[in-house]
Amino acid sequence: MKLIAEIRSRAWHIVGPVLGVCVAAYFGYHAVHGQRGVTAFLRLKQDVAQARAAQAEITARRRALDHRVGLLNPTTLDPDMLDERARVMLNYGREEEIVVFTDPPQ
Repeated sequence: MKLIAEIRSRAWHIVGPVLGVCVAAYFGYHAVHGQRGVTAFLRLKQDVAQARAAQAEITARRRALDHRVGLLNPTTLDPDMLDERARVMLNYGREEEIVVFTDPPQ
């Protein structure tokens, strides 16, 4: 009986630190692996970098298309661009030209 009473009295002294360690471990785990933890932050950072790279690529492509459209502007018409577009749209070519068909870019 005395042994059980001694264990109970010492157990109450251990409960607080054990619960404290468990709570700290819980929050520590979720700080690293949780929905808003360090790994989620690194994953989001990588996603942002990929999105910025895609945005830069799309912006460059848009600038190139804007430049080509600007060459077809009626006030500053480029004869070479007009000739190129007319040949493509009407499917015309000259006799001395060699036509090479390629897949259109996607």
